Amino acid sequence: MIERVIDISEAPARLSVRNSLLVIQLESGENAIPLAEVAALVVSNPGVTFTHAVLSGLAAAGGIFVACDGRHMPSAMLLPLEGHSTQGERFALQAGVSLPVLKRLWRDLVRAKVRAQGKVLAELRGNDEGLLQMAGRVLTGNAASIEAQASRRYWRELFGDPDFRRNREAEDQNRFLNYGYAVLRAIVARAICGAGLHPSFGLHHHNRYDAFRLADDLMEPFRPVVDRAVARNCEEEGADAPLDKEAKKALIGALTGRFEAEGESRTLFDIAARMAASLAAVYAGKRKSLVLPEV
Repeated sequence: MIERVIDISEAPARLSVRNSLLVIQLESGENAIPLAEVAALVVSNPGVTFTHAVLSGLAAAGGIFVACDGRHMPSAMLLPLEGHSTQGERFALQAGVSLPVLKRLWRDLVRAKVRAQGKVLAELRGNDEGLLQMAGRVLTGNAASIEAQASRRYWRELFGDPDFRRNREAEDQNRFLNYGYAVLRAIVARAICGAGLHPSFGLHHHNRYDAFRLADDLMEPFRPVVDRAVARNCEEEGADAPLDKEAKKALIGALTGRFEAEGESRTLFDIAARMAASLAAVYAGKRKSLVLPEV
């Protein structure tokens, strides 16, 4: 099945639904895409209008809608309300999961993230800076804070800047990271809802104002996919380049690539769905570990 991420940012458009197709009317012409193929619809142009059928049809087909603010950064997300036939039962399992299980799952996610960061550094910089070895030392619950230690080495080497800091408000590489992570977060949140889980029941993230804590947990091993695309874009265009159509295209393109999971090549969408389904199986006592990506 085709999984498309559609970003409408460059020109005003009118969106409607006709015969189960998402119809995009632009001054330059009309495009029609099957709703079932739309994984995410990202809208940032203030001149875009859409009918109720677009939102309800997208949700019914399992897609997500992401609204962006004046800086073209995602500010709101619409997810399907009913994701699974046994959704209520799975919500109850989430609410009752034990702390040791949560800590074990968080350890596995952090290991996968640090391992992926090491692979990205080895690929782009020729040296993993010891991150691959550090990944094996992550303890249950990340008790030794290996994740933070790895991050300090990672960001410094990834951008060749000893002063780089992850800062959501900064007007440098962080703008590209913010956008890529927001789209990734939406993809993972969609997978969580599709598995009948609630995105607010987090494993580790617990900010009371965060409605997508589980999405923030499960997206961790995928973050280096965005990081790699941002590093390449900044090398070619500079850290102060505009977050324009071409930059977004590169970031979305990175997220629609294929990666390894359990020895098979799959799309990120598929792996995220399998990861969420495996989490539901862990909660139900049917398996011990998550499906994790090798990015």
